[in-house]
Amino acid sequence: MNIDADHEYDAQGLMCPEPVMMLHNKVRDMLSGETLKVIATDPSTTRDIPNFCEFLNHELMQQWESENKYYYLIRKGSSLD
Repeated sequence: MNIDADHEYDAQGLMCPEPVMMLHNKVRDMLSGETLKVIATDPSTTRDIPNFCEFLNHELMQQWESENKYYYLIRKGSSLD
């Protein structure tokens, strides 16, 4: 699935907790309303990234899996991070 996003974060090969730690830094540099496509290979991201979005008030717009990769489309909320 090819999704256009303002930013992309490739977390392939990173294992918990690195994908979410690095995601936090990436989102911090974005403006509210911008979108981020995340590509990960760690299955724990299927739990961690939705929790990250909920906790920090970002919108998880889409989530899907294809060929042992996990994809997420996130819209940054208006939180202060």
